[in-house]
Amino acid sequence: MTEETIYEGEETRSRRGLATYFRRLARRLGRGEPVPADEEQTVTVEMPADPEFEVELEEDGETVSLEIEMEWPAEKGVIDTEAHASKATFDLYEDNAEEYRWRLVHDNGNIIADSSEGYASKQKAKQGLESVRKNAPGADVVDLSKDEEPVDEGASSATFELFADAGAKWRWRLRHDNGEILADGGQGYSSKQKAKQGLRSVQTNVRGAEIR
Repeated sequence: MTEETIYEGEETRSRRGLATYFRRLARRLGRGEPVPADEEQTVTVEMPADPEFEVELEEDGETVSLEIEMEWPAEKGVIDTEAHASKATFDLYEDNAEEYRWRLVHDNGNIIADSSEGYASKQKAKQGLESVRKNAPGADVVDLSKDEEPVDEGASSATFELFADAGAKWRWRLRHDNGEILADGGQGYSSKQKAKQGLRSVQTNVRGAEIR
């Protein structure tokens, strides 16, 4: 049988970017979910529970390469080259104060995230949502009620903060390392678990969400 390349990508990434990518893969693998091969999550593969795993470290002159390979029989995995990039869409709009904002709307109609502030221009609002798109998938989640600290420093330039508001409702916000709040859930949840589910939905859907 001839060998067929279904997807291949090559680029230069920072260590932080690599950490975000591998963290996303680890999360999907741990849940037994299809793993995205591309950033837009339009090519996914569902792996079996026991693939063969190989790590190879080589040095060739002045170049060092680290190769990680997983292999399994074709009939044990499912490849989808037309996967849905996201189950959510970014809405970019102008509010009553003539400031631009964005919100991330799930296909079920629920607003799962929104900008924490208004922007002076549409371009600034787009930059804000692109920062969320970049940082949310690999961001650590810290429970402020427990005075926690981020666990995997370097996976993202932002952190999800989970907290209870004055009305005893649970909320989340995505805070950049520079202190700026990039996004929040836009609503209070009746339990910590539901707030976590809300932010996990953002992490899953933000990467491939289209802007309208």
